[in-house]
Amino acid sequence: MTNMGDGLDALVGASLDGDRQAIERLLAAIRPLVVRYCRARVGRQERSYASADDVAQEVCLAVLTALPNYRDQGRPFLAFVYGIAAHKVADAHRSAARNRSEPVSEVPDSPETGAGPEQRAMQGELSERMAQIMRVLPPKQREILMLRVVVGLSAEETADAVGSTPGAVRVAQHRALARLRKTLAAEEVY
Repeated sequence: MTNMGDGLDALVGASLDGDRQAIERLLAAIRPLVVRYCRARVGRQERSYASADDVAQEVCLAVLTALPNYRDQGRPFLAFVYGIAAHKVADAHRSAARNRSEPVSEVPDSPETGAGPEQRAMQGELSERMAQIMRVLPPKQREILMLRVVVGLSAEETADAVGSTPGAVRVAQHRALARLRKTLAAEEVY
């Protein structure tokens, strides 16, 4: 098990015993991981008021709510957290699909100095293209690639999160990247 996993397990144990500081430290430890995961999975949903940060907040709240009922079943606590996160992300996608409203941003107080409409459009196209390419992968490989590349977890941390071994994670990542290369190469030929 990883050092982070050991530290989380100790915090979970203390949290279950009612230690409020342990609960605060536990949430402080998992929140950055949850935010990165949600940002990678939610992406830019133009038709949704929910942002990745909102979904991450819901995940943290759900973890806090579920914590008293958490029982160690031989899987790392991070697997429990990422399971909740996966469900909350799916909820956000379903909610965005049902939402027929067209959100309008507030009128800015000053001129925008960030990326212009063309740059935002190109970033949106790139994000959509990446999501489309990732759909060729089986769900487990897609999840492993997201956790390893986008979220930045180590093979050991990813293995803890998906309930696998670090070696199997590395193999799945290698196969996923090879499949993506093959898909992209085939598209360039045509």
